[in-house]
Amino acid sequence: MFDLKVINSILNQLEEERGIPREKLIEAIEAAIATAYKKEYGKKGQIIRARFDINTGSVSLEQVKVVVDKDATIKEEELTKEERKKSVEEGRIIYNPEQHIFLEDAQKMKKDVEIEEELIFPIDGGKEYGRIASQTAKQVIMQKIREAEKSSVLSEFGEREGEIVSGTVQRIERGNVFIDMGRATGLLPYEEQIPRERYRQGERIRAYLYHVEESPRGVFLKLSRSHPSFLKKLFEMESPEISSKVVEIKTVAREPGSRSKIAVFSNDDSIDPVGSLVGQRGVRVSTVMSELGGEKIDIIEWSNDPAQFVADALSPAQVVSVEIDEKNREAHVEVEEDQQSLAIGKGGQNVRLAARLTGWRIDIKSIEGDQVAEANEKGEVDIKEDAPSEVIADNNKDENSNKEEDKKDDNLDTKESKEEEK
Repeated sequence: MFDLKVINSILNQLEEERGIPREKLIEAIEAAIATAYKKEYGKKGQIIRARFDINTGSVSLEQVKVVVDKDATIKEEELTKEERKKSVEEGRIIYNPEQHIFLEDAQKMKKDVEIEEELIFPIDGGKEYGRIASQTAKQVIMQKIREAEKSSVLSEFGEREGEIVSGTVQRIERGNVFIDMGRATGLLPYEEQIPRERYRQGERIRAYLYHVEESPRGVFLKLSRSHPSFLKKLFEMESPEISSKVVEIKTVAREPGSRSKIAVFSNDDSIDPVGSLVGQRGVRVSTVMSELGGEKIDIIEWSNDPAQFVADALSPAQVVSVEIDEKNREAHVEVEEDQQSLAIGKGGQNVRLAARLTGWRIDIKSIEGDQVAEANEKGEVDIKEDAPSEVIADNNKDENSNKEEDKKDDNLDTKESKEEEK
Protein backbone atom coordinates (compact mmCIF):
# COMPACT_ATOMS: atom_id res chain seq x y z
CA MET A 1 0.00 0.00 0.00
CA PHE A 2 1.12 3.55 -0.72
CA ASP A 3 0.62 6.73 1.31
CA LEU A 4 -2.19 8.25 -0.76
CA LYS A 5 -1.75 11.77 0.67
CA VAL A 6 1.90 11.87 -0.35
CA ILE A 7 1.21 10.34 -3.78
CA ASN A 8 -1.68 12.73 -4.52
CA SER A 9 0.37 15.71 -3.33
CA ILE A 10 3.22 14.77 -5.71
CA LEU A 11 0.82 14.14 -8.61
CA ASN A 12 -0.91 17.49 -8.08
CA GLN A 13 2.41 19.33 -7.91
CA LEU A 14 3.76 17.74 -11.09
CA GLU A 15 0.48 18.32 -12.90
CA GLU A 16 0.35 22.02 -11.96
CA GLU A 17 4.03 22.96 -12.23
CA ARG A 18 5.09 20.84 -15.21
CA GLY A 19 1.79 20.35 -16.99
CA ILE A 20 2.06 16.54 -16.93
CA PRO A 21 -1.36 14.81 -17.05
CA ARG A 22 -2.19 12.71 -13.99
CA GLU A 23 -2.83 9.66 -16.21
CA LYS A 24 0.76 9.82 -17.50
CA LEU A 25 2.12 9.99 -13.96
CA ILE A 26 0.09 6.96 -12.89
CA GLU A 27 1.40 5.10 -15.96
CA ALA A 28 4.94 5.95 -14.80
CA ILE A 29 4.26 4.50 -11.34
CA GLU A 30 2.77 1.32 -12.84
CA ALA A 31 5.72 0.89 -15.22
CA ALA A 32 8.16 1.35 -12.33
CA ILE A 33 6.40 -1.27 -10.17
CA ALA A 34 6.35 -3.76 -13.05
CA THR A 35 10.05 -3.14 -13.74
CA ALA A 36 10.95 -3.57 -10.07
CA TYR A 37 9.05 -6.89 -9.91
CA LYS A 38 10.79 -8.20 -13.05
CA LYS A 39 14.16 -7.18 -11.62
CA GLU A 40 13.54 -9.06 -8.37
CA TYR A 41 11.32 -12.00 -9.30
CA GLY A 42 10.85 -12.01 -13.07
CA LYS A 43 11.89 -14.66 -15.58
CA LYS A 44 13.28 -14.23 -19.08
CA GLY A 45 10.66 -13.08 -21.59
CA GLN A 46 7.91 -12.38 -19.06
CA ILE A 47 5.43 -9.59 -19.83
CA ILE A 48 4.51 -8.02 -16.50
CA ARG A 49 1.98 -5.26 -15.96
CA ALA A 50 1.06 -3.42 -12.79
CA ARG A 51 -2.25 -1.78 -11.91
CA PHE A 52 -2.18 1.06 -9.39
CA ASP A 53 -5.49 2.13 -7.82
CA ILE A 54 -5.18 5.84 -6.96
CA ASN A 55 -8.33 5.65 -4.80
CA THR A 56 -7.16 2.87 -2.47
CA GLY A 57 -3.39 2.88 -2.99
CA SER A 58 -3.41 -0.85 -3.74
CA VAL A 59 -1.27 -2.49 -6.44
CA SER A 60 -2.09 -5.59 -8.46
CA LEU A 61 0.35 -7.42 -10.72
CA GLU A 62 -0.44 -9.53 -13.76
CA GLN A 63 1.42 -11.59 -16.29
CA VAL A 64 0.45 -11.35 -19.94
CA LYS A 65 0.71 -14.28 -22.36
CA VAL A 66 0.10 -14.06 -26.09
CA VAL A 67 -1.94 -16.80 -27.79
CA VAL A 68 0.04 -18.50 -30.59
CA ASP A 69 -0.47 -21.32 -33.09
CA LYS A 70 1.66 -24.32 -32.16
CA ASP A 71 2.51 -25.06 -35.81
CA ALA A 72 3.74 -21.49 -36.36
CA THR A 73 6.23 -21.56 -33.49
CA ILE A 74 9.62 -23.07 -32.89
CA LYS A 75 11.31 -23.86 -29.58
CA GLU A 76 14.41 -21.86 -28.74
CA GLU A 77 16.37 -24.90 -27.45
CA GLU A 78 16.02 -26.51 -30.86
CA LEU A 79 17.84 -23.64 -32.59
CA THR A 80 21.46 -22.75 -33.07
CA LYS A 81 22.50 -19.10 -32.78
CA GLU A 82 22.47 -18.70 -36.60
CA GLU A 83 19.10 -20.45 -36.93
CA ARG A 84 17.59 -18.24 -34.25
CA LYS A 85 18.75 -15.10 -36.05
CA LYS A 86 17.32 -16.40 -39.34
CA SER A 87 13.99 -17.26 -37.69
CA VAL A 88 13.68 -13.75 -36.25
CA GLU A 89 14.40 -12.23 -39.69
CA GLU A 90 11.73 -14.46 -41.24
CA GLY A 91 9.21 -13.37 -38.61
CA ARG A 92 8.79 -16.84 -37.04
CA ILE A 93 7.72 -17.01 -33.40
CA ILE A 94 10.30 -18.44 -31.02
CA TYR A 95 8.20 -20.07 -28.31
CA ASN A 96 8.73 -18.97 -24.69
CA PRO A 97 6.38 -20.51 -22.09
CA GLU A 98 6.65 -17.34 -19.98
CA GLN A 99 5.47 -15.20 -22.88
CA HIS A 100 3.31 -17.46 -25.07
CA ILE A 101 0.43 -19.91 -24.69
CA PHE A 102 -0.70 -22.40 -27.33
CA LEU A 103 -4.16 -21.95 -28.80
CA GLU A 104 -5.47 -25.33 -27.63
CA ASP A 105 -4.40 -24.56 -24.02
CA ALA A 106 -5.89 -21.09 -24.18
CA GLN A 107 -9.22 -22.47 -25.43
CA LYS A 108 -9.55 -24.46 -22.18
CA MET A 109 -9.68 -21.14 -20.34
CA LYS A 110 -11.59 -19.10 -22.92
CA LYS A 111 -13.51 -20.84 -25.70
CA ASP A 112 -13.65 -17.93 -28.18
CA VAL A 113 -10.02 -16.94 -27.81
CA GLU A 114 -8.12 -16.04 -31.01
CA ILE A 115 -4.52 -16.07 -32.22
CA GLU A 116 -2.46 -13.04 -30.99
CA GLU A 117 -5.01 -12.33 -28.26
CA GLU A 118 -3.63 -11.60 -24.80
CA LEU A 119 -4.55 -13.63 -21.72
CA ILE A 120 -4.11 -12.14 -18.26
CA PHE A 121 -2.82 -14.17 -15.27
CA PRO A 122 -2.90 -12.49 -11.83
CA ILE A 123 0.34 -12.63 -9.79
CA ASP A 124 0.52 -12.93 -6.02
CA GLY A 125 3.37 -11.62 -3.85
CA GLY A 126 6.18 -9.41 -4.95
CA LYS A 127 5.55 -6.82 -2.24
CA GLU A 128 9.15 -6.59 -1.03
CA TYR A 129 11.82 -5.35 -3.42
CA GLY A 130 15.57 -5.24 -3.08
CA ARG A 131 17.75 -2.12 -3.26
CA ILE A 132 18.66 -2.61 -6.96
CA ALA A 133 15.03 -3.18 -7.94
CA SER A 134 13.98 -0.04 -6.04
CA GLN A 135 16.67 2.03 -7.75
CA THR A 136 15.54 0.68 -11.12
CA ALA A 137 11.94 1.62 -10.29
CA LYS A 138 13.04 5.14 -9.38
CA GLN A 139 14.93 5.49 -12.68
CA VAL A 140 11.88 4.28 -14.62
CA ILE A 141 9.63 6.81 -12.88
CA MET A 142 12.05 9.67 -13.60
CA GLN A 143 12.41 8.59 -17.23
CA LYS A 144 8.64 8.34 -17.68
CA ILE A 145 8.15 11.77 -16.10
CA ARG A 146 10.76 13.29 -18.43
CA GLU A 147 9.05 11.70 -21.44
CA ALA A 148 5.62 12.91 -20.29
CA GLU A 149 6.97 16.42 -19.64
CA LYS A 150 8.61 16.51 -23.08
CA SER A 151 5.36 15.37 -24.69
CA SER A 152 3.44 18.05 -22.78
CA VAL A 153 5.87 20.80 -23.85
CA LEU A 154 5.78 19.62 -27.47
CA SER A 155 1.99 19.71 -27.41
CA GLU A 156 1.84 23.18 -25.84
CA PHE A 157 4.41 24.92 -28.03
CA GLY A 158 3.57 22.88 -31.14
CA GLU A 159 0.21 24.64 -31.15
CA ARG A 160 2.00 28.00 -30.90
CA GLU A 161 4.31 27.40 -33.85
CA GLY A 162 3.98 30.37 -36.23
CA GLU A 163 3.17 32.81 -33.41
CA ILE A 164 5.08 35.47 -31.47
CA VAL A 165 6.33 34.30 -28.08
CA SER A 166 8.25 36.08 -25.34
CA GLY A 167 10.87 35.04 -22.84
CA THR A 168 13.90 36.15 -20.82
CA VAL A 169 17.48 36.06 -22.08
CA GLN A 170 19.15 33.21 -20.21
CA ARG A 171 22.64 33.24 -21.72
CA ILE A 172 24.56 34.09 -24.89
CA GLU A 173 26.97 31.59 -26.43
CA ARG A 174 28.98 32.31 -29.59
CA GLY A 175 26.40 34.77 -30.83
CA ASN A 176 23.43 32.44 -30.18
CA VAL A 177 20.91 33.66 -27.62
CA PHE A 178 19.22 31.13 -25.30
CA ILE A 179 15.87 32.32 -23.99
CA ASP A 180 14.02 31.02 -20.93
CA MET A 181 10.46 30.28 -22.03
CA GLY A 182 9.36 28.78 -18.73
CA ARG A 183 8.95 25.08 -19.49
CA ALA A 184 11.31 25.08 -22.46
CA THR A 185 14.37 26.87 -23.82
CA GLY A 186 14.16 29.07 -26.89
CA LEU A 187 17.11 29.39 -29.27
CA LEU A 188 17.60 32.60 -31.22
CA PRO A 189 20.45 31.78 -33.65
CA TYR A 190 22.85 34.51 -34.74
CA GLU A 191 21.54 34.42 -38.32
CA GLU A 192 17.93 34.93 -37.09
CA GLN A 193 18.77 38.06 -35.11
CA ILE A 194 18.36 41.65 -36.24
CA PRO A 195 21.84 42.85 -37.30
CA ARG A 196 23.64 44.98 -34.71
CA GLU A 197 20.90 44.35 -32.14
CA ARG A 198 22.36 43.51 -28.71
CA TYR A 199 20.79 41.42 -25.95
CA ARG A 200 21.52 41.35 -22.22
CA GLN A 201 21.06 38.59 -19.69
CA GLY A 202 17.71 38.95 -17.94
CA GLU A 203 16.26 41.12 -20.72
CA ARG A 204 12.75 40.22 -21.90
CA ILE A 205 12.38 39.92 -25.67
CA ARG A 206 9.80 38.82 -28.23
CA ALA A 207 10.45 36.61 -31.24
CA TYR A 208 8.72 34.53 -33.90
CA LEU A 209 8.47 30.79 -33.12
CA TYR A 210 9.12 29.11 -36.47
CA HIS A 211 10.06 25.57 -35.42
CA VAL A 212 9.65 23.28 -32.40
CA GLU A 213 12.50 20.77 -32.26
CA GLU A 214 12.79 17.65 -30.11
CA SER A 215 16.31 16.57 -29.14
CA PRO A 216 17.85 14.11 -26.63
CA ARG A 217 18.57 17.10 -24.37
CA GLY A 218 14.98 18.31 -24.40
CA VAL A 219 12.66 20.49 -26.46
CA PHE A 220 14.21 23.47 -28.23
CA LEU A 221 12.16 26.31 -29.66
CA LYS A 222 13.73 27.84 -32.78
CA LEU A 223 13.10 31.58 -32.71
CA SER A 224 13.61 34.43 -35.16
CA ARG A 225 13.47 38.23 -35.10
CA SER A 226 14.55 38.59 -38.73
CA HIS A 227 11.86 36.36 -40.27
CA PRO A 228 9.37 38.21 -42.56
CA SER A 229 6.52 36.54 -40.65
CA PHE A 230 7.70 38.26 -37.45
CA LEU A 231 6.85 41.56 -39.13
CA LYS A 232 3.49 40.18 -40.27
CA LYS A 233 2.57 38.97 -36.79
CA LEU A 234 3.56 42.28 -35.17
CA PHE A 235 1.16 44.13 -37.48
CA GLU A 236 -1.50 41.50 -36.79
CA MET A 237 -1.19 42.32 -33.08
CA GLU A 238 -1.46 46.06 -33.74
CA SER A 239 -4.14 46.09 -36.45
CA PRO A 240 -7.62 44.61 -35.78
CA GLU A 241 -8.31 44.76 -39.53
CA ILE A 242 -5.52 42.22 -40.16
CA SER A 243 -6.41 39.92 -37.27
CA SER A 244 -10.02 39.85 -38.54
CA LYS A 245 -8.72 39.17 -42.09
CA VAL A 246 -10.46 42.21 -43.55
CA VAL A 247 -7.00 43.42 -44.59
CA GLU A 248 -4.37 40.97 -45.87
CA ILE A 249 -0.60 41.26 -46.02
CA LYS A 250 0.11 39.84 -49.46
CA THR A 251 3.92 39.94 -49.60
CA VAL A 252 6.84 41.14 -47.49
CA ALA A 253 10.40 42.03 -48.50
CA ARG A 254 12.63 42.64 -45.53
CA GLU A 255 16.19 43.60 -44.69
CA PRO A 256 16.09 43.19 -40.89
CA GLY A 257 17.05 46.22 -38.86
CA SER A 258 17.27 48.44 -41.94
CA ARG A 259 14.18 48.58 -44.14
CA SER A 260 11.12 46.59 -45.19
CA LYS A 261 8.38 46.84 -47.79
CA ILE A 262 4.89 45.42 -47.24
CA ALA A 263 2.13 45.00 -49.84
CA VAL A 264 -1.39 45.01 -48.35
CA PHE A 265 -4.85 44.41 -49.78
CA SER A 266 -8.34 45.13 -48.43
CA ASN A 267 -11.27 42.75 -48.88
CA ASP A 268 -13.59 45.64 -48.05
CA ASP A 269 -13.61 48.62 -50.45
CA SER A 270 -14.58 50.95 -47.62
CA ILE A 271 -11.40 50.20 -45.63
CA ASP A 272 -8.03 51.71 -46.53
CA PRO A 273 -5.46 48.86 -46.25
CA VAL A 274 -2.45 51.18 -45.93
CA GLY A 275 -4.17 53.31 -43.28
CA SER A 276 -5.03 50.17 -41.31
CA LEU A 277 -1.33 49.43 -40.83
CA VAL A 278 -0.18 53.03 -40.41
CA GLY A 279 -2.80 53.83 -37.79
CA GLN A 280 -3.94 57.21 -36.49
CA ARG A 281 -0.98 59.59 -36.63
CA GLY A 282 1.22 56.62 -37.50
CA VAL A 283 0.94 55.05 -34.04
CA ARG A 284 0.62 51.44 -35.28
CA VAL A 285 3.57 51.45 -37.65
CA SER A 286 5.64 53.39 -35.09
CA THR A 287 5.03 50.68 -32.48
CA VAL A 288 6.21 47.98 -34.89
CA MET A 289 9.24 50.03 -35.95
CA SER A 290 10.18 50.51 -32.30
CA GLU A 291 10.04 46.74 -31.67
CA LEU A 292 12.36 46.22 -34.66
CA GLY A 293 14.95 48.74 -33.50
CA GLY A 294 13.85 51.59 -35.78
CA GLU A 295 13.57 49.52 -38.97
CA LYS A 296 11.96 51.67 -41.68
CA ILE A 297 8.77 50.24 -43.16
CA ASP A 298 7.21 51.16 -46.52
CA ILE A 299 3.55 50.14 -46.75
CA ILE A 300 2.03 50.01 -50.24
CA GLU A 301 -1.28 48.82 -51.62
CA TRP A 302 -1.11 45.51 -53.49
CA SER A 303 -2.39 45.64 -57.06
CA ASN A 304 -3.34 42.98 -59.57
CA ASP A 305 -1.92 45.26 -62.28
CA PRO A 306 1.85 44.52 -62.47
CA ALA A 307 2.71 47.98 -63.81
CA GLN A 308 0.87 49.72 -60.97
CA PHE A 309 2.27 47.30 -58.39
CA VAL A 310 5.89 47.86 -59.53
CA ALA A 311 5.40 51.64 -59.64
CA ASP A 312 4.02 51.66 -56.07
CA ALA A 313 6.73 49.29 -54.86
CA LEU A 314 9.42 51.81 -55.88
CA SER A 315 7.94 54.48 -53.61
CA PRO A 316 8.86 57.01 -52.34
CA ALA A 317 10.21 57.54 -55.89
CA GLN A 318 7.80 58.82 -58.54
CA VAL A 319 8.03 56.97 -61.87
CA VAL A 320 7.19 58.27 -65.33
CA SER A 321 6.16 54.96 -66.89
CA VAL A 322 6.35 51.19 -66.44
CA GLU A 323 6.55 48.84 -69.40
CA ILE A 324 5.80 45.17 -68.61
CA ASP A 325 7.41 42.23 -70.40
CA GLU A 326 5.28 39.33 -69.15
CA LYS A 327 7.17 36.68 -71.14
CA ASN A 328 10.48 37.41 -69.36
CA ARG A 329 8.72 38.78 -66.27
CA GLU A 330 10.57 42.07 -66.52
CA ALA A 331 9.45 45.61 -65.69
CA HIS A 332 11.18 48.47 -67.53
CA VAL A 333 10.76 51.59 -65.42
CA GLU A 334 11.43 55.12 -66.62
CA VAL A 335 12.19 57.82 -64.03
CA GLU A 336 13.12 61.50 -64.04
CA GLU A 337 16.72 62.40 -63.25
CA ASP A 338 15.86 63.86 -59.84
CA GLN A 339 14.02 60.62 -58.88
CA GLN A 340 16.76 58.16 -59.84
CA SER A 341 18.48 58.24 -56.45
CA LEU A 342 15.18 57.59 -54.66
CA ALA A 343 14.21 54.79 -57.04
CA ILE A 344 17.53 52.99 -56.64
CA GLY A 345 18.04 53.75 -52.95
CA LYS A 346 21.17 53.65 -50.85
CA GLY A 347 23.27 50.72 -51.99
CA GLY A 348 20.43 49.76 -54.34
CA GLN A 349 18.20 48.93 -51.38
CA ASN A 350 14.96 50.46 -52.69
CA VAL A 351 14.98 48.72 -56.08
CA ARG A 352 16.24 45.51 -54.46
CA LEU A 353 13.33 45.37 -52.00
CA ALA A 354 10.85 46.36 -54.73
CA ALA A 355 12.03 43.49 -56.95
CA ARG A 356 11.73 40.99 -54.10
CA LEU A 357 8.32 42.34 -53.08
CA THR A 358 6.81 42.17 -56.58
CA GLY A 359 8.65 39.10 -57.87
CA TRP A 360 9.53 41.01 -61.07
CA ARG A 361 12.93 41.87 -62.52
CA ILE A 362 13.07 45.67 -62.45
CA ASP A 363 15.11 47.66 -64.95
CA ILE A 364 15.41 51.39 -64.14
CA LYS A 365 16.12 53.76 -67.01
CA SER A 366 16.51 57.52 -67.38
CA ILE A 367 14.30 59.67 -69.62
CA GLU A 368 17.09 59.49 -72.21
CA GLY A 369 16.87 55.70 -72.17
CA ASP A 370 20.13 55.04 -70.31
CA GLN A 371 20.03 52.02 -67.98
CA VAL A 372 20.98 53.14 -64.47
CA ALA A 373 20.21 50.04 -62.38
CA GLU A 374 18.54 46.64 -62.45
CA ALA A 375 17.45 44.16 -59.80
CA ASN A 376 16.11 40.63 -60.07
CA GLU A 377 13.44 38.92 -57.98
CA LYS A 378 16.17 37.41 -55.74
CA GLY A 379 17.26 40.90 -54.75
CA GLU A 380 20.52 40.97 -56.71
CA VAL A 381 21.27 44.56 -57.81
CA ASP A 382 23.53 45.87 -60.56
CA ILE A 383 24.13 49.64 -60.41
CA LYS A 384 25.30 50.91 -63.81
CA GLU A 385 27.91 53.54 -64.68
CA ASP A 386 25.18 55.95 -65.82
CA ALA A 387 23.61 55.95 -62.35
CA PRO A 388 23.76 59.25 -60.39
CA SER A 389 27.21 59.83 -58.89
CA GLU A 390 25.80 60.03 -55.35
CA VAL A 391 24.22 56.57 -55.78
CA ILE A 392 27.53 55.06 -56.88
CA ALA A 393 29.35 56.81 -54.02
CA ASP A 394 26.74 55.64 -51.49
CA ASN A 395 26.99 52.10 -52.84
CA ASN A 396 30.78 52.02 -52.40
CA LYS A 397 30.51 53.64 -48.99
CA ASP A 398 27.79 51.17 -47.95
CA GLU A 399 29.90 48.17 -48.96
CA ASN A 400 32.89 49.44 -46.95
CA SER A 401 30.62 50.27 -44.00
CA ASN A 402 29.16 46.75 -43.99
CA LYS A 403 32.64 45.25 -43.90
CA GLU A 404 33.59 47.46 -40.94
CA GLU A 405 30.36 46.61 -39.10
CA ASP A 406 30.96 42.89 -39.66
CA LYS A 407 34.44 43.27 -38.15
CA LYS A 408 32.99 45.11 -35.15
CA ASP A 409 30.36 42.38 -34.71
CA ASP A 410 33.02 39.65 -34.82
CA ASN A 411 35.18 41.49 -32.29
CA LEU A 412 32.22 42.13 -29.99
CA ASP A 413 31.09 38.48 -30.16
CA THR A 414 34.62 37.35 -29.32
CA LYS A 415 34.74 39.77 -26.39
CA GLU A 416 31.33 38.56 -25.09
CA SER A 417 32.43 34.91 -25.36
CA LYS A 418 35.60 35.61 -23.36
CA GLU A 419 33.64 37.48 -20.67
CA GLU A 420 31.17 34.58 -20.37
CA GLU A 421 34.02 32.06 -20.06
CA LYS A 422 35.46 34.12 -17.17
